[in-house]
Amino acid sequence: MSVLSVYDIEKNKVSEIEISDSVFGVPVKEHLISDVIKMQLASKRQGTASTKRRGEVRGGGRKPWRQKGTGRARVGTIRSPLWRGGGIVFGPRPRDYSFRIPKKVKKAALKSALSLKVTENKMLILRDFPMDEIKTKKFKEVLTRFELKSVLFVLDRSDAVLEKSSRNIKEVKMMRSEGINVYDLLKYDNLVLLESSVKMIERALLS
Repeated sequence: MSVLSVYDIEKNKVSEIEISDSVFGVPVKEHLISDVIKMQLASKRQGTASTKRRGEVRGGGRKPWRQKGTGRARVGTIRSPLWRGGGIVFGPRPRDYSFRIPKKVKKAALKSALSLKVTENKMLILRDFPMDEIKTKKFKEVLTRFELKSVLFVLDRSDAVLEKSSRNIKEVKMMRSEGINVYDLLKYDNLVLLESSVKMIERALLS
């Protein structure tokens, strides 16, 4: 078990918390992280690109000229792929780019990404983040206090006030502990966890 400090939003150390080395202290396996990120990005692709083949292009029902005697090459349709406005050969068609990765690999990659944040000293644990009203200015003051710019916040539950206060800040993202994923962990420089969400993440990854 490793021990990390827990802070309040005024940057005062209020306590310490033990974190599991099986989640936050595993060897970083970059190939697993890479595989899971590729899977996530592939799943986001729409796969709607489409081109028409020669049988789908409108027109071309009549033979443009007779087969022999003109001195020109024989042509059966103006919609041949050789002609401008004709069909496309081997063009993109609608498809599903997503693929699956075993659950064990996903969990291992997530543990590696979390351990990487701890190793780089880019993970911060807050006791809570109390806000009585929606105030982007007040939220930014806390970020400035901790010298945070690109940051992923992981909450234990939905918090409409906190989420709306951060909504207009470009390099800040809020998510619940159930939605934590490798891509977002690597996309944002810093990770901020609420103290209550730490144990939720550990239970999910050790089950």
